[in-house]
Amino acid sequence: MSTGRGISRRAYLAAVGTAAAGGYAGCTGAAAESVSVLSAGSLATTFDDYVAPAFEAETGTAVHGEYYGTNAVMRMVEDRTKHPDVIVSADATLLRDRLYGEFTDWDVEFATNSLGLGYHKSTSVGRALDAGRPWYEVAREVDDGEVAISDPDLDPLGYRALQAFELAEREHGLDGFREEMSRRVYLEPEEPQLMAGVESGSRAAAVVYRNMAVDHGMPFVEFPDAYNFSDPSLSDHYSTAAYTTEEGYTAEGRPIIYNATTKQGADNPDAGRRLVQFLADNPGLLDEAGLTVTADLPRGHGDLPEDVEG
Repeated sequence: MSTGRGISRRAYLAAVGTAAAGGYAGCTGAAAESVSVLSAGSLATTFDDYVAPAFEAETGTAVHGEYYGTNAVMRMVEDRTKHPDVIVSADATLLRDRLYGEFTDWDVEFATNSLGLGYHKSTSVGRALDAGRPWYEVAREVDDGEVAISDPDLDPLGYRALQAFELAEREHGLDGFREEMSRRVYLEPEEPQLMAGVESGSRAAAVVYRNMAVDHGMPFVEFPDAYNFSDPSLSDHYSTAAYTTEEGYTAEGRPIIYNATTKQGADNPDAGRRLVQFLADNPGLLDEAGLTVTADLPRGHGDLPEDVEG
């Protein structure tokens, strides 16, 4: 896969106008080709504002995305309530555990992220964090519901928040911290709405990925490597914290890795594979969106199709 930094978003957006003028659909007025994406909610802005316009500018193929917690994404595929061309997960292992065999037999890892606290500056929480107080001290003092996490039964971001609370408890000697925080946080069932609650001031802060804070121009306190799930060398340490969903799936703590695949029987698998390859070939675009592409990415896994480089 390409190791170049890719074409910038500005260049792609400029190209969109040129492409539109040329008319990818041709002079006949026929509808342009499209590819459907069912993705982790944390990538909603990444796809809508960065990947979709860039991919359409390069290929003439429109991207239609739907965004939910990754657990919910997997359930929709398994239940056949959604029929996407491309499936994107915020937890590479979860996708393989749930979909390999029946729905796909390959994926490409394309980016990483880190966990932390996004917050509203004009709240008491924001003022305390801006003053340099440790986030865990501030979190223990706020009213119930002021700090939000996504629903851990629907979304890896939610169970990673609880795992982070457990690891922080050990790291800082905070007796009962995970249990206390799990009772006091507000559970947001719609991951894309997690930041909206903070932006509106209805929540003071939320445990989010770094790219989500970047997307919204929001202040962000990144957790230490010991519990931000960004360091592959700490995989064994992360795995000491786990969460079992209401469906009975036990997720051990692990580094954040986004991966993508196409669904067997997809309506437009060719365009789907082109989109997966595009994610792999444009790390610069992903970096601009607030994600991190490490030196060992992209990385293929499983039985890769011939037109997808691993």
